[in-house]
Amino acid sequence: MADIKKILCAVDFSDYSPMVADYANMMAKCSAAKVTVLYVAPSLSQYVGFHVPPSSIESFVGEIVTGAEDTMNAFVKENFNDLNVEGKVVTGYPAEEILAICEAEGCDMIVMGTHGRKGIDRILFGSVAEKVVKSSKVPVLTVRPS
Repeated sequence: MADIKKILCAVDFSDYSPMVADYANMMAKCSAAKVTVLYVAPSLSQYVGFHVPPSSIESFVGEIVTGAEDTMNAFVKENFNDLNVEGKVVTGYPAEEILAICEAEGCDMIVMGTHGRKGIDRILFGSVAEKVVKSSKVPVLTVRPS
């Protein structure tokens, strides 16, 4: 069996995130792995050219990150009790950031949710999980909401 020492658990703080955390918990307990819980806040840099001052966008993103860090602390306390866990909040494009953090942190596995979008929703919103699965160098466990 693969030696899993570090798991990246990517969450979006939706109602399904605790379910994703349950799977990361189970995998970590089975392998005594450390867990990094990651939330990627949107950078909003694509809106700089729309007559919105960059300082306003940066300020708004800063507020999002501050709120997300508070939410992350509460999420880790509620969902990861007896494990070696670190919460991390970054900004950027979710799939890119998940893959970059996974590589930078030397993770052996990614656990993340998928919203299971179909049809036009999938075309419009894309699939972060699909992009991660296709590009990841490590195994990815996707958790679909029930």
